[in-house]
Amino acid sequence: MNDSGGAAVGLRSEAARLRAIVVGSIGNLVEWYDFYVYSAFSLYFAEAFFPGDDPLAQMMSASGVFALGFFMRPVGAYIFGRIGDGRGRRKALMLSVLLMCLGSLIVALVPTYATIGAAAPAILLFARLLQGASLGGEYGSSATYLAEMAHPERRGFYSSFQYVTMIAGQLLALCVLLLLQNVLLDAHALRDWGWRIPFAFGALLAVVALVMRRDLVETDAFKASRAEKERGSLHALLAHKRETAIVVGLTLGGTIAFYVYTTYMQKFLKLSAGLSDAQTTWISAGSLLFALLLQPIYGVMSDRIGRRPMLIAFGLLGTILTTPLLTAIQNTRSAWAAFALICCAWLIVALYTSINAVVKAELFPAAIRVTGVALPYAATVSLFGGSAEYVALWFKARGHENWFYWYASAAIFVSLIVYATTPDTKKNSRIEQDENIV
Repeated sequence: MNDSGGAAVGLRSEAARLRAIVVGSIGNLVEWYDFYVYSAFSLYFAEAFFPGDDPLAQMMSASGVFALGFFMRPVGAYIFGRIGDGRGRRKALMLSVLLMCLGSLIVALVPTYATIGAAAPAILLFARLLQGASLGGEYGSSATYLAEMAHPERRGFYSSFQYVTMIAGQLLALCVLLLLQNVLLDAHALRDWGWRIPFAFGALLAVVALVMRRDLVETDAFKASRAEKERGSLHALLAHKRETAIVVGLTLGGTIAFYVYTTYMQKFLKLSAGLSDAQTTWISAGSLLFALLLQPIYGVMSDRIGRRPMLIAFGLLGTILTTPLLTAIQNTRSAWAAFALICCAWLIVALYTSINAVVKAELFPAAIRVTGVALPYAATVSLFGGSAEYVALWFKARGHENWFYWYASAAIFVSLIVYATTPDTKKNSRIEQDENIV
């Protein structure tokens, strides 16, 4: 009878754990949809905010705003890190999605350059800064929450759903684009006013996510850390200089690779490979679906063989094959060939994306975990990930597009050095040291 009761308690505990992970993941999906819908629709609204006759110049301006939004991510990482470590993971997750909702609503309603002049791109930039701050807080909060809620033997699998939902958010943005392109609107209507629809839809989704997150349970690791005097402060983070440096090095190559094959790839296929708008959207959507399916598979693999072998494999393959893959994509004129090449790239990049969040969470103690995951990651992404698209277009505008391929390869090589010199966090997880697992 006692054994039966114990099993029932275990089942209820696991059910509660799974529900919390699902709700947290869905909120993450909405946040990343709201952020990436800008990139998916920038081909249509760039001329509304940046007048001129040169499509490349307009795209560079739109990409510049996209990159500037990333520079608010360290600010958001610090603010929400303090909230997540000091007031709870749940509160940080709720406030971050509320801020994202506000940013999306502003973009949906802002007048164009033809109506209010230079104020239009200024307001657009303000909205993107709000969204950048929101996303800076979301990453650390959700990575920490998923890692702390997951069973230790399945932490890689459950934490992989952060990137499942990140990719699903972008995939949802592309699906909305496909629906508007092929079913509801023509190209003229999309450029005139239809691009506002996905931002309004994103604001609505954020409200739904906010309501769902109200019922999230707090993690045991946070409850156990409440006795700590310093939680989420910069002073506390500076006590973990080595771990902070590892997060920077771990992120550098991976974030560039991620943004090359997500936000930049749609422009790359159109401007460099010469494919049509519809082809670029279908290829991007199909390859993102493939990438999404890889995340939990690789997450399970990391639970069995460890995190370090997978990161080293990404570093080696990424360093060697990034330039050949991007060169082949640039030179192909076949949509199917481009799709196959991008899927090959994702077989490599997913070795990083599927586990990088859990690796970072396993490096820090609970009292500084959200800040430790979020702040060095956000700073690195702001400098290298958010600027990847702009840097690629800058090289292209100067006639040296292939230099960007070598730039990305070099960044991955730097990360490879970090992977090779860092212990496997699965075997040395700080989460196990902080939690009393029932």
